[in-house]
Amino acid sequence: MEIIDNSWKEFLEEQRNKAYFSKLEEFVNKEYDNQIVYPAKENIFNAFKYTPLDKVKVVILGQDPYINENQAIGIAFATGDNKVAPSLRNIYKEIGEDIGIDTSKYTCNHPIEWAKQGVFLLNTTLTVRAGESNSHQGKGWSKFTDAAIQEIDKQDRGVVYLLWGNYAKKAASGIHNSKSLILTAAHPSPLSANRGFFGCKHFSQTNQFLKDNNIEPINW
Repeated sequence: MEIIDNSWKEFLEEQRNKAYFSKLEEFVNKEYDNQIVYPAKENIFNAFKYTPLDKVKVVILGQDPYINENQAIGIAFATGDNKVAPSLRNIYKEIGEDIGIDTSKYTCNHPIEWAKQGVFLLNTTLTVRAGESNSHQGKGWSKFTDAAIQEIDKQDRGVVYLLWGNYAKKAASGIHNSKSLILTAAHPSPLSANRGFFGCKHFSQTNQFLKDNNIEPINW
C-alpha cells in the first residue's frame, strides 16, 4: 500500500485505520508467511497504482485473482505468464468485433494499457492461496473493494461500470450516481460468453458515453 502515491492515498489510509482492515491485514500477512499466495505482495494493489481515483472513467470487476503461478498481477483479467487467459481472450474477441479492430496480437497483460487510461480493473478479492479458488473470500476484501466502488460513486462525474456475470452484477445495488452508466452482461468465461457476453457491444457503448460527456474515450 505504501507504493500508492496518487489520489487513492487518502482512501487507502482511511481504510487501513479501520478495524476490519487490521484483521484482514493480519490474515493476509500470515497467509503470505505460511502459504503460497498470489499475486506477489507488491502487486496486490496494482489496480489502484495504475488507475488513480481522479482518473477512473470505467470500472470492470473481476472476482478472485488467478490461482496458478505467474498469472495474477493485481489487474483483473490480466496475467503475467505470457498466456492469454480464456476470459480475456473472449474479451479481446468482443472488442475486435464491436470496435472493428484487430486484437489478434494483444498480449496477456494488455489490460494494463487500459488501466493507464482510466479503466479500473478490480478483483473483488485481491489475494488467493495457490491452487485454491475463493480461499481468501469472506476475510474482509469485499468490504474493502465495496468501499472502493463507493468512493468512485461519490465522485462528481459519470463513470461506466461494466458488470459481467452474476457476481459482478451485485455491485449495481451500491452505485447511485445518476451521471454514471451501468452495463451488464454474462461473464466472458468460455462457460457463459455465448449466453450474452458476445454481442453486448459494451466497448463501443462505453466510448460513446465518454464522448457524450466530453471525456477522452478508451483506446481499447
